[in-house]
Amino acid sequence: MLVFPAAAHAVIVQQLMRPGIAANAEYLIGDRDKPAVLLLHGFLQTREFPTVITLAHGLQTEGYTVLSPTLSLNIPNRTQSLACEAAHKHGMEEDIAEIRDWVDWLKSHGHRSIVLIGHSFGSMQLLAYLSDHPDPAVKAYVGTSLIEAQIGSTFRPTLIARLESLIRNKQNALVTYPLSFCQKYPSTPEGLLSYVLWDQPRVLSALKVVPVRMLLIMGDTDSMLGQGWLKALQHIQMPMVIVHGANHFMDGEHEFDLLDHTLAFLRQTPERASK
Repeated sequence: MLVFPAAAHAVIVQQLMRPGIAANAEYLIGDRDKPAVLLLHGFLQTREFPTVITLAHGLQTEGYTVLSPTLSLNIPNRTQSLACEAAHKHGMEEDIAEIRDWVDWLKSHGHRSIVLIGHSFGSMQLLAYLSDHPDPAVKAYVGTSLIEAQIGSTFRPTLIARLESLIRNKQNALVTYPLSFCQKYPSTPEGLLSYVLWDQPRVLSALKVVPVRMLLIMGDTDSMLGQGWLKALQHIQMPMVIVHGANHFMDGEHEFDLLDHTLAFLRQTPERASK
C-alpha cells in the first residue's frame, strides 16, 4: 500500500497486472467526501491524451479525486501511444482485468464511491467491464464519444467466422484488418476477435443492462461515429447529452461543455467516503 504525504496532490502509481506487465496511472487527490473518478483514455492512447488530461485536471480543480490509468496493452509500463502498425498482442479480456485492478486499487485506498468515465474506445471498454464485473463501489458511468468497434467495410460475420476458425485451429500468427481508426491493425486472432465482437448491437445491449446510473456525452459533429449511431442511442432512450458543434475529442470551447456536463452528473452521485 502506498502512503502519501499530507501535502501530496498528484502521484504516479504502478501495479503489476500480469507477470512481467506493470501498468501505471496518475492519481490526482481531491476531497475525501466526493466520489472518486476512474478516467480512461481511448484506443491505443495514454492518460496523456489531451481530452483525458484536460478533463482530469478540471475535475480535480472541482475537488474530485481522479485516477487516470494507461492500459498496458501488454507493454510493461507503457507511456506512449501505440501505433496502428505495431504488433498488437492484447485484447478486451486483459483490458477489463486491468480496469478491475484499478477499481480495486481505489477501493484499497479508501474510496467506496467510484464513477467510471471513458473517452471513445475507453467508454466501450468501461462498458464491457461493467456488463461483466459489477462492483458495489462503482456508482455511475459516463461514456464520452462512445463508439463501437468499427472494422471499416469488412463484413463482420465473415471476419468473426475467419477469426474463430484460426483460433480453433490454434493458428496464432498475426492477422491484419481495419479496426477503429486503424486501416491496418496487425493482431492475434484472439485479441482482434475480442474487440470485433463489440459491434453496435452488443454495445446497445450492454447499455441496457449496466446496473449503475449513466450518462452519455456525445458531439453532433463527431465524424468518427458509425452510421446512425446517435439515432440508435436515442432510440433506446439512454440518458444522453448532445453537445452541439462538438467533435469526437470535445476540444476547443467544447472542453468546457464536457466538464460542465460531467460535473452536473457527478454532483448527483452518492458520496460515501470511507472513514
